[in-house]
Amino acid sequence: MKIPHSQKNLRKTIHIELLQNNFKFIDLFAGIGGFRIALEKFGGKCVFSSEWDKHAQTTYKTNFGDEPKGDITKIKEESIPSHDVLCAGFPCQPFSISGKKLGFQDIRGTLFFDVARIVGFHKPKVVFLENVKHFATHDNGNTRQVVIDVLKSLKYDVYDNILNTSDFGIPQSRKRYYLLAFKKNLKIKNFEFPTPTYKKVSLKEFLQTNSKAKNQEISKGEIKIFQDMDERIMAKKEKRSPIRIGTINGGGQGERIYSPEGHAITLSAHGGGIASKTGAYLIDGVIRKLTPSECCQIMGFPKDFKIEVSDSQAYKQFGNSVVVPVIEQIFDKVLTSMSFNDP
Repeated sequence: MKIPHSQKNLRKTIHIELLQNNFKFIDLFAGIGGFRIALEKFGGKCVFSSEWDKHAQTTYKTNFGDEPKGDITKIKEESIPSHDVLCAGFPCQPFSISGKKLGFQDIRGTLFFDVARIVGFHKPKVVFLENVKHFATHDNGNTRQVVIDVLKSLKYDVYDNILNTSDFGIPQSRKRYYLLAFKKNLKIKNFEFPTPTYKKVSLKEFLQTNSKAKNQEISKGEIKIFQDMDERIMAKKEKRSPIRIGTINGGGQGERIYSPEGHAITLSAHGGGIASKTGAYLIDGVIRKLTPSECCQIMGFPKDFKIEVSDSQAYKQFGNSVVVPVIEQIFDKVLTSMSFNDP
């Protein structure tokens, strides 16, 4: 259905007003600032951030000039500045809901409780949450349902979805759960997540030369490249997905080799195997992991983003982060759905 021209103009006006108004947001479980980079591009001002990991704090301060506060469970909600948007990539935890009426008592002791108590106190116009794909089915769907019910009890309209980075112009297969909650008095009744762009892109477009990846080379172990490698690449290079072309040792987690003609596997903060956290790739005749700079690029961070921690910490930080362009595209939909000048 086509949007009437007058409605398009109204959305454009709202978008411009928001850029001029410098809306305020807070960055909880901030990691290295993926949410912040995305929302600042729309004129937002970060007025508070919290992150307990000292190495992530270092990266955050290096790039933004201010150090996030520590453990959110020890920060009183009244000490947090007022804000329009609350962003949080909070950890996935189970809730005990058997025989109980869903509410604050059900989430006490979990990190979502800290999100909820801040939402309950400040009543931001928008709550923007991100989590792993598994969150949607965690504890047979109970975890997701508690989060939604608690936000509804706080008088928010809630929308959620699972999106894959590979569908939005980034060469990494990374499915994540996203939730948007709007204050009911904003009357956002038909929020739609962004439509995938399906932009054709491959990992090789984001790679450094092998001369800059000496520390990532893999020479140990029993390496096997599949005989039908070329056929696998030709069959899958248009599918926006990783293309497996070989194995290291037993071929378990962290022991699989992929082609840069396809997409990267999901970057991980944890995991074992000789190619743990990034996977292994056959790049110009060399089998290697991705460099931290390459991880930075396939998470959508700017090229000038500073990485001044060890490779091990960098892998962990990017593995835990949000994908910036996807956050941007979702938030652009938020802007076209509302005005922060509303009640």
